[in-house]
Amino acid sequence: MTFTRPVLKYLLVIILFTIAMQNRAHAGGFPLRPGRLLIQPSVSYFFADKEWDSTGVKKPFPANGKFNSVLISMYAEYGISRRFSVVALVPYTTNNFTQTGFSQSYSGLTDLETGIKYYLANINYIYYFSLQGTAITPMYKNTVGQPNLGYGEEGAELKLSFAGSGTLFNRNYYFDVDNGVRQYFGDQGPIQDRYNATFGLTLDKQFKDQLSVSFGGFYTASDNKRFNLENPLVNKNFEFKQVSLSYGHSFTRTFSVFLTGGQFIAGRNTGVGTSGSLALLYRLGN
Repeated sequence: MTFTRPVLKYLLVIILFTIAMQNRAHAGGFPLRPGRLLIQPSVSYFFADKEWDSTGVKKPFPANGKFNSVLISMYAEYGISRRFSVVALVPYTTNNFTQTGFSQSYSGLTDLETGIKYYLANINYIYYFSLQGTAITPMYKNTVGQPNLGYGEEGAELKLSFAGSGTLFNRNYYFDVDNGVRQYFGDQGPIQDRYNATFGLTLDKQFKDQLSVSFGGFYTASDNKRFNLENPLVNKNFEFKQVSLSYGHSFTRTFSVFLTGGQFIAGRNTGVGTSGSLALLYRLGN
């Protein structure tokens, strides 16, 4: 049993979801003023040397296998009106596989995500409901016999979000809960359910420091249920759950920095991943 191809079939998709989840948690689910622009560059590190098999049993990768990835991404959101904003995510990844007697590295742009967000309603301008539609466009071409950077298929996602804020123990808090369903349009393209919940609390009266915890997960299914070591994208049925902790500091009203650590806590047909990221959040415009 080789290491590189069975790992590749799911880890690339997982990494992108992990980073996207962190981007959403930092940017928040609250309305963006017309003319306001959020820009968030980030760099993330992902590592795994164990996996959960098809029954959820944890075990080491074969042949002392290890996988790590560095992902650089740029997230942006721009307010068009009081109800509409546009979003985009551009990721670039460098992946490394090693096992006894073998190593492999490759890099490139992955899936471009562009979408539009519509704020459905609010409750007393404290709690907000929004709906986002996103198009997935691969910025690469998969080649037979070469490492792949993703499914190589176009897709679409529809995501519902609920966000709000208030006070707790004389501290300000916020929360953001979302659930998105994504469909890839290729032959036997998987359908995916992506969910995340974040709760954050300010640590000081000047609103400069905050701490947040997140719980998220990912479930994907397809008519193709084969487990084939020779095709890295054949396995399109897997799931995982992740928890993360994030610290944020606002240097000014327009610039913040976030440090995040995450750990996979359960899964099936997936790696036992550990991640860390550094994100810079710029708020520009009105």
